[in-house]
Amino acid sequence: MNIPVLIEPIANNGFRATGGLPFEITVEGATRDEALGRLRAEIDKRMARGAIVVPLEITPTEDHPWIQGAGMFRDNPLFDKWQEAISEYRRQVDQDAEAP
Repeated sequence: MNIPVLIEPIANNGFRATGGLPFEITVEGATRDEALGRLRAEIDKRMARGAIVVPLEITPTEDHPWIQGAGMFRDNPLFDKWQEAISEYRRQVDQDAEAP
């Protein structure tokens, strides 16, 4: 597992390492490596005490608001022509060597 870690210099030539979610731990050390080592040690302590990280799948309680519009242009000849025009334009732009 990888977590984001912010390492930043602090006063007196030290460094602060702050672990991202789900740990949210902050430690300090004289060097970047020392700060990272202390952060890892704190996470290891927490895990040794029985903490675990698990994925949790949730089911939305309501439909996504955009789902109501899904398929609203099905069997619409005007929409099909519009999509064809977009595709043709993209082909033309792709063939134009001077296009940005």
